[in-house]
Amino acid sequence: MTNNKNKTKKKNPWVWRLIALFWGLLIASVLGIAGILYSVSEGMLGPLPDVEQLENPDINVASEIYSSDGILMDKFEKEQRIPVNFKDIPEHMVKALYAREDVRFNEHSGIDGEAVLRAVFAGGQQGGGSTITQQLAKQLFTIKRSKDKLEAVKQKLKEWVVATQLEQRYTKEEIIAMYLNKFDFIYRANGVEAAAQTYFQKNVQDLDVDEAAMLIAMLKNPVYYNPVDHPERAKNERNIVLRQMLKYGFLNPQEFSQYSEKPLGINFKMLKSSIKETYSAYFKYTMRKELEDYFEKFADKFGVHYDLYRDGLKIYTSIDSRMQKMAEQSIKEHLANEQKLFFQVQKGRSLAPFYDISSAKRKEILEAAMRRTEVYKNMHAQGIDEEKIREEFYKPRESVQFFTWEGKEYRKNKSWMDSIIYHKHIIEAGLMAMNPKDGTIKAWVGGIDWDYFKYDHVKQARRQVGSTFKPFVYATAIHQMNYSPCHQVSNERFKSGSWEPKNANGRYGGTLSLRDGLAHSVNVISARLISESGPEAVIQLAKDLGIKSPIPNNLTIALGSSDITLYEMVGAFSTFANGGIYIKPEFILSIEDKNGKIIKDFEPETREVLSEEVAFTMIDLLEGVVEKGTASGVRRYGITGEVGGKTGTTNAGSDSWYIGLTPNLVTGVWVGNEDRAAHFPGWHSQGAKMALPIWAYFMQKVYKEGKEFGISQKDKFEKPEDIERKWDCSSVNSGFYDFGNIGNYQQPQKTQSREKSVNEILSSSNDTISFE
Repeated sequence: MTNNKNKTKKKNPWVWRLIALFWGLLIASVLGIAGILYSVSEGMLGPLPDVEQLENPDINVASEIYSSDGILMDKFEKEQRIPVNFKDIPEHMVKALYAREDVRFNEHSGIDGEAVLRAVFAGGQQGGGSTITQQLAKQLFTIKRSKDKLEAVKQKLKEWVVATQLEQRYTKEEIIAMYLNKFDFIYRANGVEAAAQTYFQKNVQDLDVDEAAMLIAMLKNPVYYNPVDHPERAKNERNIVLRQMLKYGFLNPQEFSQYSEKPLGINFKMLKSSIKETYSAYFKYTMRKELEDYFEKFADKFGVHYDLYRDGLKIYTSIDSRMQKMAEQSIKEHLANEQKLFFQVQKGRSLAPFYDISSAKRKEILEAAMRRTEVYKNMHAQGIDEEKIREEFYKPRESVQFFTWEGKEYRKNKSWMDSIIYHKHIIEAGLMAMNPKDGTIKAWVGGIDWDYFKYDHVKQARRQVGSTFKPFVYATAIHQMNYSPCHQVSNERFKSGSWEPKNANGRYGGTLSLRDGLAHSVNVISARLISESGPEAVIQLAKDLGIKSPIPNNLTIALGSSDITLYEMVGAFSTFANGGIYIKPEFILSIEDKNGKIIKDFEPETREVLSEEVAFTMIDLLEGVVEKGTASGVRRYGITGEVGGKTGTTNAGSDSWYIGLTPNLVTGVWVGNEDRAAHFPGWHSQGAKMALPIWAYFMQKVYKEGKEFGISQKDKFEKPEDIERKWDCSSVNSGFYDFGNIGNYQQPQKTQSREKSVNEILSSSNDTISFE
């Protein structure tokens, strides 16, 4: 008996120690977690949304973009949505949301401890433990999950803090409404009301149980479970939601059977944008990047930060909405016909739309495009095997989206890879027009459709410029050596080391004036001129003319081997029309805050690069290109005023250019496919045939409405006082050079007769050409 008492006494201290340790660890854990959450709430692990945003998530006011003629062109807004109140959301949709996402939503205060523990012990296999409130936190404040584990933990903690703050400030009903209002169901369906209208042509309050379950199923992944793109997969996921509703007693077995057997019943139609659709997305993309950089510097200097998506700024641009529309119409007017012809030319070719590559390289290009799609990235992020993803891309589907000039099409029994191959055939374009006198940009068309081709071909894309670079070579020679337009240069074959440029028509001999050399884009003339001045001098002039793209230090740049942006080229050519004064192209005139205070004003960046005499000499040479050279087709469009210009075509015709100058408007056009291996074969890819017509259509429209813009065919280039007349070099040409029909391009006729003549050209041409 005594021994048992002694044993009991010996055990008791350990029991009490274990109990004390347990409570100590529990209290320490609670205090530790509380301390961590307090630290997060104080911003010690990074910034959190401010209280003002939490109390009023609708405080965001879009910044507005105005054209120079006073038209609201676009907005910087997080989203376009049709908000609904909780009372407008049908009860069965709320129950579907509970069943799928957070069945204990009404029992927790933003964080579901049971769900968190389940997620931890199950390694995330039974769900991530996020509540509806936490998901709203991620939507409202764009807290994105990081791949770095430590950062992911920090972000999760921030999400918890924001979720608890939301629970303190809003009712459960308000949180449900905000969550469904904020969710992006894609296809411009921001929020549940827009989604109901987009996918079912109904208001949200009129959705049936199965339709509501379909939208709730999309919350998991609106791309992967999209009923338009993946109807079978979407239906399976909808039925999982219905089964969850059955599990939690929101449906009885008979109702579950009834709704799960119903077809999806999709009646898809995208909502129209609140802003009249234009191609403004391209300059808006560039504007956003420039303004965000400006506001960052502004904040560093003045301590005030502006948010484009929240602060209700008014941005006044130099873009003229009428010219912008004319530019868009001109591109469509020309390329819609060219696209039909391109498909005809490529029909039946195993490598279409590419040339001079292997079938293995073609496959590599297409699969690289596949990996850039959002669908691929989404599937890859979910850990789906590469081979399985590839199978999905080659699988025929009920509906796949295609771009056409007539409008978007949804085609049956096509695969995503069919869509990728199709869009590799699409000819793209860029156009920029600016006033050379003040540097203001009047039109900016960065591409043909932002929804399909999110790449700006005005300032973002660098493409090989071909012969449009030659005027810089000529200007350097005139500036350095005081050559006149009548200065004679040998047209004999030229060779420097292993480089031996070829003339496009294969003819050599005699001499040519600078005026004729540039007019007919004769390669050996440009080669001789750059060999006299040296490439360094040409590169320096190009830099002075605003070109920041890298230019290699070799003689081949004379024929346009460099990759340069359309923005840079138009700015450089404008210097010639502005008497040798370079003005950096700009499209932002001023920015006002919501109170009307000006926070940025247009200040043109200018510098003198060339004398008035040299600039006017270049205008004379460029007018020669239009009068009797590669751009003589301009006159066949009824354009009679003073015009200078330069065509450009790169090797194999991958890039087609035309830059046209009038006294008050300089406009550049680039045309080509996304991949340089995709192009028209032969001579049809010339700048005179692919780019010049767009410029001509545009100027026809501008001149027709000339009074509105202060632009007329009677306008004259300003001539320096000490130059009495333009040069006539006809008496000094040697006569040894036969120009033939270079650039003598007639305005195309429509449809059949035009296609026949082009096909004749293509069938008699080889696939490779030298720089024009």
